[in-house]
Formats: sequence, structure tokens, C-alpha cells
Amino acid sequence: MGNPRGVKRDAEVLEVLEQRRLQAARLLRQGVRQSEVARRVGVHRQSVSRWAKQLATGGLASLKKAGRSGRKPRLSSADLRRIERKLKQGPEAQGYVTGLWTAQRVGKLIERECGVHYHPSHVWRILRQMGWTAQRPSGRALERDEKAIQRWKDERWPLLKKTRRAKAKP
Repeated sequence: MGNPRGVKRDAEVLEVLEQRRLQAARLLRQGVRQSEVARRVGVHRQSVSRWAKQLATGGLASLKKAGRSGRKPRLSSADLRRIERKLKQGPEAQGYVTGLWTAQRVGKLIERECGVHYHPSHVWRILRQMGWTAQRPSGRALERDEKAIQRWKDERWPLLKKTRRAKAKP
């Protein structure tokens, strides 16, 4: 019973399942037979039998969906929006010399803004939840001359590039 290991509970699916159980409860309270309730709701009659027992012992509340599982998040959605605004401003705006966000830097930002300390590995989980991905800067030199590079590729590279030799005639 329950979800297989590793399967997350989807809020929309849970809502649909709860509505189905409550619809079955209404039909049961109207005196509709369990087999007919199962047909109308589209479930196995054993499920309706289980729901009928739950309804008899615990009332409608026993058929409602369970609350969210796990520990409550320490950052609210407003906190996450505030952190994301700061991230979009860039590390330089937060006083860092380079334009690279690291897990440690983001962790310090979260601690400074929200007063919550996270391990760097959990900071990455929060960033992924917000839709951010790990990226590295391209590392190109500031003095890079794109026109000169293209000219070299067009003119010099073909002269240096090895070509296939024609096969020797026997």
C-alpha cells in the first residue's frame, strides 16, 4: 500500500483521489450499494468497502487526504523569491569580486537574508528547486580578438591542416 519508494506525491493527483473518496462517501450515505458506488466512481469494490469502514469509524475526516509529508521547509515562498531577486542581481552586487555564484556564497546569502543556515549540498537542492542550474563561466580572456581568431581560422588553418594523401598507384 502507498507509494513505491522514491515516488513523490503529486498534489493534483492527491486532490483527485480525495474527491473520488468523498464522492463515494456521499453515495454511501445516500444508501447506494458498495458495488454500485464502485461502478460510478470507477474503482474496485474492495476500495469502496475499505472507505465504507473508514467512514463508519472516522467520518468524512478519515477520507480526506493526508497533509504534506516530511519536515516543513524553513524557507517560505516569499523567502525564496527574495533570494532569487538577490541572485539575479549577481554576486558583484552582494560584495563579491567575481561574477560566480558558489554554493557557499548562496548559503551565506540565505543565512544573511533569512537567518537560516544550510549545508552547501542542500543549497544546490534549493537552487534546483528554484530552476537554477550549475554553470561555469566560459573562461575567455578579456583581450580576446574575435576578428583575428576568425581570420586565422579562415586563412592560416587551411594551410596547416593535414589533407588526405592520394593512394599510390600500384
